Amino acid sequence: MKILLVNKFHYHKGGSETYYFALADALRQAGHQVIFFAMESPHNEPCEQEAYFVSNVEYNGPQGAAAQLKSAVKLLYSFEAKKKFAALLEQEKPDIVHLNLVHRQITLSVVDACQAAGVPVVFTQHDLICVCPNYTCLSPKGICEDCLGGHFGPCVRKNCIKGSKAKSLLGAAEARLYRWMGSYNKIGLYITPSEFYRQMLEKAAFTKRPIRHLTNFLPLGTEYKALPAQSDELLYLGRLSREKGLATLLKALKECPGTRLKVAGEGPQRQELETLSAQLGLEDRVEFLGFLQGEPLRKLVADCRAVVLPSEWYENGPYSVMEALAAGKPVLGSRIGGIPELVRDGQTGFTFRAGDAGEMAGAIEKLTALPEGEYRALCQSAADFAREHFEAEKYCDTLLEWYRELK
Repeated sequence: MKILLVNKFHYHKGGSETYYFALADALRQAGHQVIFFAMESPHNEPCEQEAYFVSNVEYNGPQGAAAQLKSAVKLLYSFEAKKKFAALLEQEKPDIVHLNLVHRQITLSVVDACQAAGVPVVFTQHDLICVCPNYTCLSPKGICEDCLGGHFGPCVRKNCIKGSKAKSLLGAAEARLYRWMGSYNKIGLYITPSEFYRQMLEKAAFTKRPIRHLTNFLPLGTEYKALPAQSDELLYLGRLSREKGLATLLKALKECPGTRLKVAGEGPQRQELETLSAQLGLEDRVEFLGFLQGEPLRKLVADCRAVVLPSEWYENGPYSVMEALAAGKPVLGSRIGGIPELVRDGQTGFTFRAGDAGEMAGAIEKLTALPEGEYRALCQSAADFAREHFEAEKYCDTLLEWYRELK
């Protein structure tokens, strides 16, 4: 088959792009042809289809009133993307179109082009944007499901999108437009990396099309083996923002004398977290390393005793957890969103109630107190679980069956 993969970013930016490029590799290895559609960017990987890419739309930067209005229209429904996408469909004649991140830059205008060309569409749900204009089910005050019923006024009232009334209004307008146009019923199949997300989307009843859960996979060539810990340190890797629960983690660490933590990542909360760490007297036990990737990050994962994910929002299927388990590292994770599907007590790590510093401290102490033999058995169990659930070939086999059902 020839598969057209669609994602707004054609460079390695986050978990969605890890999936996008790894899926292309897995499909090629299975003997299929892969082509791409994305947004123009100087960061893009080289691509034979780049002449068809839609122009870059700035969503977050400062703009004048006229530029803001022009961008707003393109962010709701891009006629440019639809035209270029239709031309690509005509030129390449793919068997399947597989969407990833498309809202607000590419837009669902490309779905109308697919419908006109008679090409079936699959959509992997990396976030909750189809049912929540803010895509995270987070309001300024925390988790919020007020828009799941299809009424998007709460997003505007609460300024849910970046604290901006204008952006929240734009997000709500986009959500209402796609419901009115029936865009979500033009997609043949939705795939969720977590069962939790499948249930959330089913509850929202935003589409009549099937929604299926298929756990994400790790890239071809991933090694699944328990790497010996070189330290007793815990490791957090990811964005430093409020919903990630780092403040709660620092409070939990205060209750665990002697336990050390390395924090790999950047984000808007870094200064606040460094200040909190000092206030709690943790300067000698917490090290902020900034953004890391590639070999330095892999070495951190290999050397640590465990990875901790203290999230306080509806995570989907975090790659940070998957990569840690593949390296045989137990994970301490919040019981929220899709995390408990990967972090299973006593098998791949230990869980705690999201936002509960005391229960988190208990999980940390439980892990650090394990006798060496039990710890090594837990590490091996984590690697075995990853091998069973995250292999690219298995994922690809199932996905190809679903592709064929739509043809």
